[in-house]
Amino acid sequence: MTPPAPAPPPAAAPGALSGVSGLTSAEVAEREAAGLTNEQSKDTSRSLAEILRVHVLTLFNLAIALCAVVVISLGRWLDLLFSLAAIANVVIGVVQEYSAKRKLDRIALLHQDDAVVVRDGARVSLPMARIVRDDVVVLRRGDQVPVDGEVLASDGLDLDEALLTGENDPVPKAPGDAVLSGSSVVAGTGLVRATAVGPASHAARLSAEARRFSAIRSELRGALEKVARWLTIGLVPIIAVIVYGQMTAVGGWAHALAQPREAALEPALIASVAAVTSMIPQGLALMTTIAFAVSALKLAQHEVLIQEQPAVEVLARVDTVCLDKTGTLTEGGVRFHELLAPASASPSTSTSTDDDGAPADVDAAACAVLAWFGADPDANPTAAALHEPFADAPPHEPADRVAFSSARRWSAVAFGPEVGAATGTWLLGAPEALLGDADARPGEAGTGRDDVAAVRAQADALSDEGLRVLLLARTDAPLAGNALPAGRVPAAVVTFRENVRPDAAETLGYFHAQGVRTVVISGDSPRTVAAVAREVGMDVPGHAHDGRTLPEDPAALADVMAEHDVFGRVSPDQKKAMVAALQSRGHVVAMTGDGVNDALALKTADLGIAMGNAAPATKAVSRMVLLDGRFDRLPAVLGEGRQVIANMERLAHIYLTKTTYALLFGVVFSLLAWQFPLLPRQASTVDFIMIGLPTFFLALLPNPRRYVPGFLGRALRFAIPSGVVILLSMVALQAYVRLTAAHVDLAQQQTAFMITLTLVGLWVLSVMSRPLTRRVVVLILGMYAVLAAVVLVPASRWYHQMELPPADVLTAALVIAVLGCALIELIHQVHRRHVARVLAAAGA
Repeated sequence: MTPPAPAPPPAAAPGALSGVSGLTSAEVAEREAAGLTNEQSKDTSRSLAEILRVHVLTLFNLAIALCAVVVISLGRWLDLLFSLAAIANVVIGVVQEYSAKRKLDRIALLHQDDAVVVRDGARVSLPMARIVRDDVVVLRRGDQVPVDGEVLASDGLDLDEALLTGENDPVPKAPGDAVLSGSSVVAGTGLVRATAVGPASHAARLSAEARRFSAIRSELRGALEKVARWLTIGLVPIIAVIVYGQMTAVGGWAHALAQPREAALEPALIASVAAVTSMIPQGLALMTTIAFAVSALKLAQHEVLIQEQPAVEVLARVDTVCLDKTGTLTEGGVRFHELLAPASASPSTSTSTDDDGAPADVDAAACAVLAWFGADPDANPTAAALHEPFADAPPHEPADRVAFSSARRWSAVAFGPEVGAATGTWLLGAPEALLGDADARPGEAGTGRDDVAAVRAQADALSDEGLRVLLLARTDAPLAGNALPAGRVPAAVVTFRENVRPDAAETLGYFHAQGVRTVVISGDSPRTVAAVAREVGMDVPGHAHDGRTLPEDPAALADVMAEHDVFGRVSPDQKKAMVAALQSRGHVVAMTGDGVNDALALKTADLGIAMGNAAPATKAVSRMVLLDGRFDRLPAVLGEGRQVIANMERLAHIYLTKTTYALLFGVVFSLLAWQFPLLPRQASTVDFIMIGLPTFFLALLPNPRRYVPGFLGRALRFAIPSGVVILLSMVALQAYVRLTAAHVDLAQQQTAFMITLTLVGLWVLSVMSRPLTRRVVVLILGMYAVLAAVVLVPASRWYHQMELPPADVLTAALVIAVLGCALIELIHQVHRRHVARVLAAAGA
């Protein structure tokens, strides 16, 4: 039974981080027994069972398995060669994706730091998983919040919630405020009572929703599934026709009923298996899997982890890339940009620079104080960015100081007379926090109302450029606790810019040149997002579109997405809806990100891409992880994807030609009561020569052609007429044998059929392999040599149960093959012109 929650400890005032006793050992034990611990799921992606299910339970595998059962039940083990492609397809796919899962698991288990909690009145350090509900957790700068909770005490506690909300600005937390797991402490300290732990926490719930499996949209695999569905729908009547026809061909039903059942059924069933397995383009599925796996291995050498095989292909189809600003375009921090003298209402004021590059009226004392702020070990990330450009800090310890707080939006330090020119109180903070009307005393140089207005206008103008602006002010008044001292005089204006990734502009330029639209979606302010977008080369008039004004209606949202490319103040749910809106208009969308707030959008996108430093939940739902976080890896992935899909389209022409003629063989020969002209082992060898081995090499050749939708339709325009030509060739040979060479036995007929079929099939291979490079020519000639060896080598003839046909039958087979090749060439020339028109219209 769940124990009752104890009354929470009294909320302490800011700065009161003691006097809280926390849970007792007995209360902790009760909660542990009830399972109210912070144990998190360690699953980072699909389980092994899910991976096996996806790769094993397919329509292709079901049909192949049924055929294998028939062959095994008849004891024809040498006719099982057709099943090897299906087995290899499963093994390669499972091994590649399981390897990616294990690699991701190792990444996700990093940085599991201990947490500090208060128990029995003492502070205890323990693993995050051992925190229980109602524990009092101590938070310090640099900690990640391990649970959802309520703030009990705060001493300048500021949280970075960018992973959850996408907003970069620290959020101040006061007693009574809620905190969410996954945020991190950037300043101050505090005590938090855990209100939700383990699976009940915000980050865990978001991760659980994101981890729900959804199949990746792959045109290649989708096309294969479509072909499988077509075949499945027609499989039962086709099998019935084939079995009936083959039973009739081997002696008729009366003869079959007079024979033992096995003797009557075996030839018909074997012929039926040969026909059915020839119809299924299992080799295309295998070649697709191999191409995906090889591409995944190549990309892994470039620190790109492919979690699901079709991810490489999908990037080649992407026409819109949605980018999260923080962690994708930027590195998540800020860098010093410029030091400026405060603006003045006096027209005689100059802002010329001295020999050191600093403004002439920003004195050395101000620079030294900025150096102190940068060197402060407790500096927040913005002040810490001052450490590198300002090196000469005052040599003495300050007389007093006030730490930065997001609630106050300023920090301060006071120096005694021993530091010389830096004597006095210095404040660093937001201009609007330090510029007050109370300090604007007319007649006092630099602090008149007009001068204050000038500095404010200067700060506003800089902010409009997307810069983060801080003001350094000086006063002779001492510090009095956290109160803002009076008499502040602006001393310098300091600007900061986000750390934009050096590769971002070049990568976005590449996508633009390739016709891929880029859309920046961020939870940060529209002004900042627009500035970063402009810095990476995007054309952004004015500010980014404010996400708070986005419509909820999907159609209206899609209209807004069509008009704007840069968005700010976007919530995690809006990111998901924006991706779905783009997809509703027919776009293939990739989404990059690193925060938990990006996880649902990454899952919704056709291709989710996580940065290497992303939250574990984000990496779990992504299809691809840039392990080193380098954005410039994406062009290489795009190239790999284009190679895969362009080569697979070329191979689809070949494999679907085989499916077409195999289907027609089975039906036409059975309707004519002609025995199927090949044994399963002979059909497997023909597939190996004209398709299996050569297409393995063709699948890996460079092919930079841009993706154009509809490859299945283009492939069928070639495959169907080519399959008909091959069928006519076989029908012509069968008619010749039946009319003029009835004395030729079955083994000799099968040899002739095998020669004709392979020769015409190799011409299909040659036309689809063009342009014929030296390597391709050597490959095709090698296949002709393999055919000669299969026909002439005695051991091969024994295995294939073949005999050399008489001279007249062999001549007929060769003549018919030549005529078939001529018709294939004609079909190819017509088809080539059609494809050229399609590609030209698509700009590929």
